[in-house]
Amino acid sequence: MSDESRIRQQLNFLYGTEGDRTWVELQKLVKEFQSRNPNLVGDEFRLDENDAILITYGDQFQEKNRRNLQSLSDFLNNYLGDSINRVHILPFYPYSSDYGFSVIDYRQVDPDIGTWEDISLLANDFLLMFDAVINHISRESTWFQAFQRGEEPYKDYFITIDPATDLSSIFRPRALPLLTPVETNRGGVYVWTTFSEDQIDLNYANPQVLLEIVDLLLFYVERGARLIRLDAVGYVWKLIGTSSLNLPQAHSFVKIIRGVLNIAAPQTGIITETNVPHEENFKYFGEPVNDKNLKGKPLNGDEAQMVYQFSLAPLILHSFICGDITVFIEWVRRLKTPYKNTAYFNFIASHDGIGVMPAKGLLADDEIKALVDVALLHGGDVSFKTNSDGSKSVYELNITLFDALNNPAQENPDLDVKRFLASQAIMLSLAGVPGIYIHSLFGSRNCIPCVNNTGRTRSINREKFDFDELRTRLDDHNNIHTKVFLGYKELLKIRLNQPAFHPEAPQRVLESNQHVFTILRSALNHKTHILCLVNVSSEHQEVMIDLIPLGIPNADSFLDLLQDKSYASDKGQIKLLMEGFQIMWLLVESPPSLN
Repeated sequence: MSDESRIRQQLNFLYGTEGDRTWVELQKLVKEFQSRNPNLVGDEFRLDENDAILITYGDQFQEKNRRNLQSLSDFLNNYLGDSINRVHILPFYPYSSDYGFSVIDYRQVDPDIGTWEDISLLANDFLLMFDAVINHISRESTWFQAFQRGEEPYKDYFITIDPATDLSSIFRPRALPLLTPVETNRGGVYVWTTFSEDQIDLNYANPQVLLEIVDLLLFYVERGARLIRLDAVGYVWKLIGTSSLNLPQAHSFVKIIRGVLNIAAPQTGIITETNVPHEENFKYFGEPVNDKNLKGKPLNGDEAQMVYQFSLAPLILHSFICGDITVFIEWVRRLKTPYKNTAYFNFIASHDGIGVMPAKGLLADDEIKALVDVALLHGGDVSFKTNSDGSKSVYELNITLFDALNNPAQENPDLDVKRFLASQAIMLSLAGVPGIYIHSLFGSRNCIPCVNNTGRTRSINREKFDFDELRTRLDDHNNIHTKVFLGYKELLKIRLNQPAFHPEAPQRVLESNQHVFTILRSALNHKTHILCLVNVSSEHQEVMIDLIPLGIPNADSFLDLLQDKSYASDKGQIKLLMEGFQIMWLLVESPPSLN
């Protein structure tokens, strides 16, 4: 089935008799885009071992008399140009709240941080990920203000609900009211607000809204987006009597966006942000669009090329708290992607907190409670969601990852840095594409003044940098944050150009030691292998690996890429003694010929 046929099928599912008319209008948008951008029709979206994505705010680096995006460009080019190739700039549009996620104008750069010219210059040097914050829009937007005035087409752009409606089945990611009263020229109404009273949900049951958003996403491609992050996309379709989360219609929405980009700009990929348990998250890779390749694995799905790996953060944190990788490694053993040309977006820190909902079913209740206890003990806080029965439960931990792993009240700088980098090395070793939050680069501590200034717990890991002060700090190699930065950058640089770290390169979990994360990564052509080992405990650990079952019994020498030190095998086995929190990436120096 062609992309066009798949799009029409999904439009008819969503809109019934309006589906064909919507298809005609959508075709016009695509053809106009293609006529303006013939250069964007080319190769398909692809990932490789050189891909690593930095996650940052556009105003993260601040200097006097300089636009923030220009300072960001300087930092990236001068400090990370040799180790990062992709950058996710968190929403850089004018906004009214939620650090950019309550967008006032989707098509403008926030003038306080820069211009579209600044974005274009960044796009010349790095592959950019744009945020599409399209489940909702700011109540200060022209769209919502026109809705309040009853103007076409905006009077049907938002969802009004009788407050007497039974909404108990709706999933609530916040402990806030679902409906917000507003005044319009038609009197008072209640509008649907999933996340806050300032973030008004869009009405995708109106096909005109879909067309508006498709046009917007094509605009982002024109402006340099090579990955589009569909923020909170699981919430886009509302249906009373259901959870209104991850409905089939939400998947249809993603399928339509994927089909449009396949036609108009195939080198631009989609990444879905769905903070849900793994089995639901996995479904956003979609359904197969072709039968099979030579090895029997479908080439492509019809939804996202990349899916956020939300379960990774709580599971890694659990492993280091316990000094035991048993639960984590069993989860890794089951990981797979359903198609070629797809990958997990592996991240363990972000602008949000560490979500605990994706750990449900993977960690026991007492193990999740242990994560909460550690976060509170280490100076963090927690955010809650409202359950269908009106009760509340923990939604995420609000704490920097460095302080989640290391108690600020009991500092041990050398050990703290080793423990933190060990956590990052696990993420960098896994199949998929690593996502590095800007604060992880420096091992940032909890920003309590940030919380006090805003009154919001998520501010704890959103501190902005005075760029001049940061430069001075990075010149001091005895500074703990500099040690983290230099160690992290070394990991990233070593990882580059290693075919075994291709996002789709196979990974195999090895039985070794319950305290040592151990996997074998093998290049797609099976000619290169890397044994990845990370000790999650502070104690020395002995590791013995039987090479014969791995298909590499003739590998007699291994080079540790991190220490430039070789290790010999003996009779098909390799024995190692690892220090606390030590990382090893052992490259097979004499790989056998494999069929």
